[in-house]
Amino acid sequence: MRVGVVTFPGTLDDRDTQRAVRLAGLEAVPLWHRDKDLKQVDAVVLPGGFSYGDYLRAGAISRFSPVMETVVEQAKAGMPVLGICNGFQVLTETHLLPGAMLRNNHLHFICRDQRLRVENADTAWTADYAAGQEISVPLKNIDGRYVADERTLDELEAEGRVAFRYLDGNPNGSLRDIAGITNAAGNVVGLMPHPEHAVEPLIGTGRTDGLGFFTSLLKKLVKAS
Repeated sequence: MRVGVVTFPGTLDDRDTQRAVRLAGLEAVPLWHRDKDLKQVDAVVLPGGFSYGDYLRAGAISRFSPVMETVVEQAKAGMPVLGICNGFQVLTETHLLPGAMLRNNHLHFICRDQRLRVENADTAWTADYAAGQEISVPLKNIDGRYVADERTLDELEAEGRVAFRYLDGNPNGSLRDIAGITNAAGNVVGLMPHPEHAVEPLIGTGRTDGLGFFTSLLKKLVKAS
């Protein structure tokens, strides 16, 4: 099972994400942002960082990269896609996920271990968790405040599309404590915290709470095959 990990100019966490993919038993395939060819991967991860220096707006330039044309097309056809931090921002810019990401309400970069509650365990990336389960993964961002109009927020809540919610205080002012969301089909998930930094006991939080994202995908792909 092959998982593409996209690198944009300014991406920081592509190597970490590739390692997390391999630890879950999947093959990590590097994808360059200027190439439309996804190299026959079964899923795609848009990792964290500061693509194009976050000029204009976080993720605003990356949405026009050639690779995203194919990612959007394949995501709409059902391919699993995960956007982490800057990747989440790119997913909102491409409208694969609703809403937008704004500067943290306190206007400071934040970096800390963050407790989350899993709200939706039925997506391609969360099936190895249980609804209501609490996990801890690192968080690092300055443009992490999730916003949307009230109608969109109500729809996300009613349809069970809030995938993760912040616990122990809201770190960036995200509306309704939303840390991550999913599309209606459950194949596209975006979140601000970094599960790829919590896959081994010797790094990140010292826990492996984030590994479930990638093992969930493995089981999804095996089942589909």
